[in-house]
Amino acid sequence: MSGVATSGPRRGNPSEAAQGAASSASEAARSQNTSSIAFLGPAGTFTEEALLTQTDFAEADVVPVASLTEVLEAVCSGRTDMAFVPIENSIEGTVHATVDSLVFEVDLLVQREVVLDVHMHLLAPPGTSIEGIRRVLSFPHASAQCRRYLADHLPGAEVVATTSTAEAARLLGKDRRPHTAALAPRLAAELYGLDVLASSIEDHPYNQTRFVALATEGVPAPTGHDKTSIVCFQRQDRPGSLHGILSEFSARNINLTKLESRPTKRGLGNYCFLIDLEGHLADEVVADCLRVLHAELAGVKFLGSYPAAGAHGPAVRARVDAASRDADQWIRSLRSQVRGA
Repeated sequence: MSGVATSGPRRGNPSEAAQGAASSASEAARSQNTSSIAFLGPAGTFTEEALLTQTDFAEADVVPVASLTEVLEAVCSGRTDMAFVPIENSIEGTVHATVDSLVFEVDLLVQREVVLDVHMHLLAPPGTSIEGIRRVLSFPHASAQCRRYLADHLPGAEVVATTSTAEAARLLGKDRRPHTAALAPRLAAELYGLDVLASSIEDHPYNQTRFVALATEGVPAPTGHDKTSIVCFQRQDRPGSLHGILSEFSARNINLTKLESRPTKRGLGNYCFLIDLEGHLADEVVADCLRVLHAELAGVKFLGSYPAAGAHGPAVRARVDAASRDADQWIRSLRSQVRGA
């Protein structure tokens, strides 16, 4: 594991969505002892920016490592208490390296999700002009989010993959290679002595990335505004098999927020289904649905129940708490009328 552990609140301008989720998610996890968290480094990545929107995480030792595989290995081996990784982008979709590791390679549970507004910037050493750029460094997901800009403004430039956006900026800041730029956060320009040649060049204005905190054990207590993530494996590929899975959620009025198929690595046409649903394992209706799926399918992998992100999360949780208190009071008033009670 590379990098030096750092701690304490630092840089970063949290997005509205991340800020909205931060206080309530931190409250839900406050009882959990998190002293160290591995994330995709080096310093200055969007992952670090998202991590630092969480007040309790910002107070832990945050450990930058070189690759997503190493981030997950850090928590699996016990070198850190948690891992913090990107899992989905609103433009490019699923981060397959993260999802496939969670499904097939490691046994980790999601503790929290964080959504960050993402803006890409074209960075270069001082004195560089856009017209002179022949090479662009970045993380593949990041360069894909700027595909249209690159085609329109840098049509002949070679796009070179790096392990993260901040690593692209770090390498460029160190080597100062001529005719080279990087796609990275604005924070990385400050850290590595680069100029911002063009700002917010992502192809779509509503660019967001979803991150998850992972641990080897433990399910956060329900908050009233939660998600549950599972993976469903079919016994065999047959007509109506997906419909059969989905009907269990529909029959219980459980809303799905994500449905995706992934190859099982066991031959063409063999797929499993990743499902995010509203609700918590502690909710009886969710538990009943999972119980039936586990009995009927070849396998169900539980990836966690955790506080849902979103700017309106605290308000939703407050309404749920108030409704629950009112319902309890109503039941008590009814029971008080039972003769002989």
